[in-house]
Amino acid sequence: MAHPPAWLGPLPPGLARIHVDAAVAIAVSDPSGRIILWSSAAQVLWGYAPEEVIGKSLTSLFTTDGAALLHRDGRSVEARVCVSPLVTSERPGGFLLTAEPRVPAEARSGAQDPGDEALMRWVFQQHPAHLGIFDCEARSLKQNQTMARATGLREDELRDRRISDLVPDAPLIENDRWIRRVASTGDPAQREAFLKVPGEPKAHAWAVDYFPLKDPMGQVRAVAMTAYDYSEEYESRERLSLLGEARTRIGASLELEGTAEELAELVVPRFADVVSVDLFEAVFGGELPAAVLSGPVLLRRAAQRPEFFAAGARPTPGETRWHPASSPVSRCVATGRAELHDFTDPEVTRWFADEPTTAAELHACGAHSLITVPIRARGTTLGAAAFLRHGASRESFAADDLTVAEDLVARAAICLDNARRFTRERGIALLLQSTLLPRGPITHPGAETAARYLPAGRAAEAGGDWFDVIPLPGTRVGLVVGDVVGHGIGASVTMGRLRTAVRTLADIDLQPDELLTHLDDMVTHPVEETGDEADGGVAGYDAIPGDIGASCLYAVYDPVSGTCALARAGHPPPVLVRPDGTTQVVDVPAGPPLGLGSLPFEATEVNIPEGSLLALFTDGLVETRGHDIDERIDELRRALARPVPSLEELCDTVLESLHSETRTDDIALLVARTRVLGKEHVAEWDVPADAAAVAETRKLVDERLNAWGLEEAAFTMELVVSELVTNAIRYGTEPIRLRLIKERSLICEVSDNSNTAPHLRRAQVSDEGGRGLFLVAELTQRWGTRYTSAGKTIWAERALGRSPRAAPSF
Repeated sequence: MAHPPAWLGPLPPGLARIHVDAAVAIAVSDPSGRIILWSSAAQVLWGYAPEEVIGKSLTSLFTTDGAALLHRDGRSVEARVCVSPLVTSERPGGFLLTAEPRVPAEARSGAQDPGDEALMRWVFQQHPAHLGIFDCEARSLKQNQTMARATGLREDELRDRRISDLVPDAPLIENDRWIRRVASTGDPAQREAFLKVPGEPKAHAWAVDYFPLKDPMGQVRAVAMTAYDYSEEYESRERLSLLGEARTRIGASLELEGTAEELAELVVPRFADVVSVDLFEAVFGGELPAAVLSGPVLLRRAAQRPEFFAAGARPTPGETRWHPASSPVSRCVATGRAELHDFTDPEVTRWFADEPTTAAELHACGAHSLITVPIRARGTTLGAAAFLRHGASRESFAADDLTVAEDLVARAAICLDNARRFTRERGIALLLQSTLLPRGPITHPGAETAARYLPAGRAAEAGGDWFDVIPLPGTRVGLVVGDVVGHGIGASVTMGRLRTAVRTLADIDLQPDELLTHLDDMVTHPVEETGDEADGGVAGYDAIPGDIGASCLYAVYDPVSGTCALARAGHPPPVLVRPDGTTQVVDVPAGPPLGLGSLPFEATEVNIPEGSLLALFTDGLVETRGHDIDERIDELRRALARPVPSLEELCDTVLESLHSETRTDDIALLVARTRVLGKEHVAEWDVPADAAAVAETRKLVDERLNAWGLEEAAFTMELVVSELVTNAIRYGTEPIRLRLIKERSLICEVSDNSNTAPHLRRAQVSDEGGRGLFLVAELTQRWGTRYTSAGKTIWAERALGRSPRAAPSF
């Protein structure tokens, strides 16, 4: 028997010496007869748990006539009963009740074993699981002691009635449906249910089995039900399931906000009622935050679930907030250790004193338990996560929950740090690309251009797409679009090297197919290392790696002839939109991607009417998951044909029309509106291969320059033309042709059918010749040679409105 309360005083000396058999049921009451002590044997005899009987009157343990004991389930129990007053010298001490069940002498002595019926009755009544038998309409026929305690109803109260009629609860109503289903089908069934039993603060998890009771003819006469409370196993399973899901659901994206939101979605409401994830501002920029040892902490909210859980000025995702030094968030960030608090803890009281608004919000929503965990990855604290529970139906966090929260945040911390690193690398790649790509629209005598570069979605790294507009001699313009396979800084660096290589090759005026051939050679056979690895040598920084995959489209438009020469290396062909609105995909021979070094590249030349639109793009614009490439090309053609005020608006229209949520690749788009130089800007003459023709040629040039109003340039250009035509007559092959072009500058071109390259040399004082190209170089801003399928063209360009360099002295 447990010790009596102190106010009873010491037990009488005689009672203290009494030895009572453990099978004797004992109950002690106060002077008013209210039960204050209850033995385990009493629980077995009457069927009441201590919490059910403490405070009741002793008379409730007897039948109405007092002839027998009254069991919890309503049946009578035969027993020897003794009720004795507890009297002390100071005050009445209450009553002592002892009871011993009447057991037949033969059973008590062990002379006769109990029968099968008695054994079955004992198994049913004393089984620790909840057992019940119901008729085919879900009315109760019999229940054991465990179920009676769970329902709070005696067997006589429930007999021939449904439990749901007395305790209207949705799970109990569903229980009736399952009983009737088993009775009708004759097949057993199992299910899991969540039910709050009387005396429990929350619903428990129950494993319920139903099986039919059939007579010898196979007819269902009743349905038996067993229920087992497996809440502890269920909660352990849920914790393991939660941690298992965290491995697959957290980190699916490489966005900081997305990763934080994944953590919040996972744990609300399964683990917590409210979750917030706060990070240092530096983390959002891809940087590591400075260490915090103490004091207030400034954090930015990355995610919160639910977004609003109480009235007030709680921070929403994207907002920053100072957490005072007394806050559990600040402490866990400073110490690097998780904390578990009930809202009655002194630490929480001090925090609420510093933040009365927060305290009012949390009290208003019934919050009672809090866990804060630092978000630490690779030795650095990135922020903190807070888990909150509120409401009377939710139990406070326990020590096991703290371990679960730490495991969840540890998983999220690695993913958040990966997202931070990705943000930093992606920012570097985008910055590198923005510095390498042309900025703004480019106006050229041969074409008006506009372009767009659109990185892949935020969850993808920046790629290696690029475009360029390259001014070429003779008012021609080079248009190039390329794509390096892969993403990240490496792809951006390779893109920059390829773009530089294309500009270098274009500067020597190669045809498109020849340019791609040289570019392919540079990729297929990269620059050899400048030193032996053993000697500490390293490869040249500007070398293009030979294992890259890249594509390129190069086009050269000539506004004088209105033609465009194109070649492509594994790249989508361009789209041409004529002035009348008709569109076509330009038929450019498909060459292999760069780096294979296998098949040759072929160029094609097309006539482009003035005012046409030529669109070059990377595959990210038209290749998306779940869409047919031909349908996307048709959609692009329709978008390009739409009338818009400017090329800039046309680029935006195209991107809006072909935008896809599933896009995982960068997009580069370059559009050019072609122009044709009229006869008023171009003058051409055929020159006979006769030295006497030089004087006539100079005269023709002088007349044309005067007609153009360029009298001040006549003397200089006459000398340039004289030297270039003389060289062509002396060293070239017919036919010889001279062309003057007046645009932003004055250009002189002399073409012949010879492939002999001119060389600039410095003549000696005694030499009679060799000064022609030297004069040309001194009298013009630039000059050069380009080769064609028929020969070569030597050109020289002089800027209008600028004086030639000082005349050389000989």
